[in-house]
Amino acid sequence: MSKPLQKLQQFIKAEAVLCISAAAALITMLFLPPSSEYISYLDFRVLALLFCLMAVVAGLKETGIFLLLSDKLLKKVVGVRSLCFVLILLCFFTSMWITNDVALITFVPFAIMVLSIAGQSKYMIRVVVLQTIAANLGSMLTPVGNPQNLYLYSFFHISIQEFLQITFPYTAVSLLLLLICILMIKKEPLSLEIPDKVKLNRRKSRLITMYGILFFVCLACVLRLIDYRIIIVIILAAILMFDRKVLKNVDYYLLLTFVCFFIFVGNISNIPAVKDTLAQLLDGKTLPVSIAASQVISNVPSAVLLSAFTGDYKALILGTDIGGLGTLVASLASLISFKLYCKSENARPGRYLKVFTIYNLLFLIGLCLFYKFKHYVIWLFLFLLIV
Repeated sequence: MSKPLQKLQQFIKAEAVLCISAAAALITMLFLPPSSEYISYLDFRVLALLFCLMAVVAGLKETGIFLLLSDKLLKKVVGVRSLCFVLILLCFFTSMWITNDVALITFVPFAIMVLSIAGQSKYMIRVVVLQTIAANLGSMLTPVGNPQNLYLYSFFHISIQEFLQITFPYTAVSLLLLLICILMIKKEPLSLEIPDKVKLNRRKSRLITMYGILFFVCLACVLRLIDYRIIIVIILAAILMFDRKVLKNVDYYLLLTFVCFFIFVGNISNIPAVKDTLAQLLDGKTLPVSIAASQVISNVPSAVLLSAFTGDYKALILGTDIGGLGTLVASLASLISFKLYCKSENARPGRYLKVFTIYNLLFLIGLCLFYKFKHYVIWLFLFLLIV
């Protein structure tokens, strides 16, 4: 095979969702050729916010602040269970703010290193799998936790209060399920010496301050306090002046994937037969359909596609968030941690996939049952509190 074909094959493997979205957009162009109307398909606010958040979080990651804070936290660890507790819940809580994929890119390699140093590699698969689930479910809470939340929050013009009301009960149940899984890990003594790899010099300290301020500027835009056109100017100007190299770490393929899906959804929304079929399919079944779609094409494309055919945004938000559980492709973040694990010494991909599938199915079933019987569970909880 020639080098260009090998590179193309590698690109398709690495960016499968982008290739699928581009192909879908091109197919719909056969029915509705490109026109000025295509511009109206694009949600520039979502694209601008995604770019800004990815740039700011990439900048914070490059400073090493996340690993430094983790090092300090892990120095207080005295046992295997508490070590797993910290490694897993770091992903859960940080993913709410730095997105699920960034949390995994940051903390999965860190967990692999720490477990290897501690001589606890036997827990590596379980910890990485639970880190992945933790990141996917922790990111469910906030609009900035993952791309589909940011898109749906913007697309349906939901208030932050209503968004949190929708996602908080499921995030709380997810945390409870994670704690149960962690408590199943044996209590064993642990002697852990983590090398100090990250040191902050004066320049890094200044960058942390800058990116911290820019992150709050992004949050102000998410809360609709600042126009997205203003924040993109502010953030681009700051990064170009002080840390322009960080722009290469932005996931431009994700932005392009959104553009392709915007075109695809915009076109099929104007094909009456397709529009009517999808609307009928989603009628009263938004949650199961969005979960099922996520298993095949992942939750981000599912959110973009299905949002044009249903007004039941509550079920769509929960369906695409919960739908990140299940198969390895249900959430792109899950693929990230799988690839990172496979690069570790003595990796066992087959064993990993087995454990990943079992845990994901258990969490998926648990959250679906909570969705169905939520009111009974809440009343039971209140009764137990009163008693």
